[in-house]
Order: sequence, then C-alpha cells, then structure tokens
Amino acid sequence: MSNEQAPGWVVPVMRFGYSARGVVYIIVGGLAVLAAWRGGSAEGTTGALQTLKGEPWGYAALWIIAIGLFAYAVWRLIDAWMDLENYGTDMKGIVARTGQTVTGLIHAALGVGTIRMAMGDSSGSGDGGGTQSLASRVLAMEGGAIIMMILGVITMGAGIYYGYKPYAEKYKEHLRGTSTTEKLDPAIKAGLVAHGIVIVLIGTFLFYAGQNTDPGQAGGIGAAFDTVRAQPFGRILLGLLGLGMLGFALYCFVEAIYRVVPRVAGDSVTTLASKAKSRAEGEARRAAARMP
Repeated sequence: MSNEQAPGWVVPVMRFGYSARGVVYIIVGGLAVLAAWRGGSAEGTTGALQTLKGEPWGYAALWIIAIGLFAYAVWRLIDAWMDLENYGTDMKGIVARTGQTVTGLIHAALGVGTIRMAMGDSSGSGDGGGTQSLASRVLAMEGGAIIMMILGVITMGAGIYYGYKPYAEKYKEHLRGTSTTEKLDPAIKAGLVAHGIVIVLIGTFLFYAGQNTDPGQAGGIGAAFDTVRAQPFGRILLGLLGLGMLGFALYCFVEAIYRVVPRVAGDSVTTLASKAKSRAEGEARRAAARMP
C-alpha cells in the first residue's frame, strides 16, 4: 500500500487520541499517588473519570476525553487495517495488528462509557463494573470459561510485552529523535513497565474469573491497584505504581507529539532508534580509530 493511500486525517486523529489517553492516565496515576499518600483505595479508569463530574468543567472535559478516546480507537483500527506501521502479514505482523484492533475496541468501549458518564448515567460506575459486566457476558456463552481464560492469557501476554518494550526499545522506532524525547526516555521506560504490571494483573483477574466461572473475580485498573495496596509495604508500592502510571501518561503525550507513522512520514525521518544506532556506530568508529 502506498503512502498516498493513507488518509490525511490519520495523523491528527492519532495525536488527539494519544492526548486524550494521556489525560486519562494523568487522572488515574495522580489519584493513585494521592491514595498512597493519604491512605485508602485508588480509583480505576472509570472511577477516576467519575471524579471529574464534581468539577465545574467536568462534564465538558468528559465529552472531550470521550471524543479523544474514540479518536484513539479509530487510529488503532485504521492502523491495523492499512498496516500503517509496516508490521506485515506474517505471523508476527498478524499478532501485532490483532493487538492494535483489540486495543482500539477497548478504547471505543471506554469512550462509550465516558459518554454515558457525561450524559449523567451512573450505572456501572466504579472500577470493575465494566470488566465484570464483560466477564458475565463471556461466561454466559458456550465455552465461555475457556474463552475467558484465553482472554486472560492474551492480556497477560500484552502486559509482559509492555514490560519488555523498555528493554527491547522497539518503541523508539516510532518516535522522532529529538533532545526532548531523549531526555524523557527514562520516564517513558518507567511508565511502560508500570503499565505492563497493571495489564498483567488484569489478565490474571480475567484468567481466574474463567477458571472459577466467577465474573466477580474479574477486575480492571482499580482492582490491580487494590492488589498492590494489599501487599507488604503496599502504600509505598501503590505510590510507585501511581508514579509509573504518570510516566505512562507522559509516554502518551510524547506519542501524541513525536510519534512517526511510517506509511505517512516515509523512511527519511530521524527516530530515536536511528539516532541511537548512528551514535553507536560513531562510537564504534572512534574506538576503532584509537586502536594501534
């Protein structure tokens, strides 16, 4: 597929979507840090967004966030369909594009829930409500328990992948190489690790919900925070995880500003990955020149 076939609106929609996602995680991470500081439970995504309803500008903010979440969903679905990031059609590429599709659908569902909040609908509020409702529907299907356990394993795999990304540094292939992105890289890595931990926990909840045929065992980000809070030194761990989620929010904003879409930008853009490669090659040449 040629660059001209990529819709011109894809990049602005992508940037708006990542910005909205960043706002959500700022609220989630900030409330988790406050909960660790003051004591008590941290809010998940739904509960965190619910807190906006008490602000004078809260309902307008919910509408903007909802539109942004839909924008992110559209970006992920278009990205997967048109393969805008050149993942290809081999098994690895299909897995990556399937993950993009699932992520898009999840954020579309979150966008629907946010619109319902903005319209004053408080049904299903509280973290775990949406996750447990989904688990109930899945478990009611024929073979639902197996499907739920498979979803749990897939989710845990996605979380492990998020934790692996800072080590593999694959995300650098999609970020412009600037002094700003280089300075923010340590915080980005911490954010990806924290997000990976949360996703692994959510996948574990889904697996146990399927194993025990109990939708009540399914849970989202709030349940993950509660699990961390219940551990020894839980408030410290919760605070660190909350700071990590703020790092993930920063990662979303960096993506919003500096993300490169290969099928749109072409191959001439300097990314963090290509910049690091050039630096490493230069250091190797200088080391070789110093050898007797």
